[in-house]
Amino acid sequence: MAIAAGYDVKKTDTLGMAQRGGSVISHIRIAEKVRAPLIQDGEVDFIIAFEKLEAARWSNFLRSNGLVVINNQAMPPPSVSLGNDHYPNDQEILDILKQRTDRIYLIDGTEKVLALGDIRTLNIFILGYISAFLPFKQKLWQDCIAARLPQKILDMNVEAFEMGRKESSNVNI
Repeated sequence: MAIAAGYDVKKTDTLGMAQRGGSVISHIRIAEKVRAPLIQDGEVDFIIAFEKLEAARWSNFLRSNGLVVINNQAMPPPSVSLGNDHYPNDQEILDILKQRTDRIYLIDGTEKVLALGDIRTLNIFILGYISAFLPFKQKLWQDCIAARLPQKILDMNVEAFEMGRKESSNVNI
């Protein structure tokens, strides 16, 4: 979408232990000219987390007054399940994030997309949510989604995007 808007984009994923249930962290840089994909600690504008603890885990990357969008889902790691650790409650997670920013949005994305009938639309729902914070026109988002998805799943994903966008309209941006 950013490329369609005329920007240079670089992306990288650090998968590592993800194949064994660990974290996946992706860096996406968008600018007129991007030289490298990795973003340094304290320089990230947005953290988007599909799970609550992951937002806190990577908060060191967030710049002061950056924005955090968190799917309100807890998936305790194996160390918690085995009784070796505890999963922080929402307030503990928010306290960690508030060391960097007050712009924290905890959203019920999983619940919303399950109502649509397919959990796989969660990424598009969250994309719709954050689209309201970015300087790109809604039509460009929709055109890019339509260009990349097969017709059989397009309508549901467009609905998820719109639902996410509507959810963010309740926020004072």
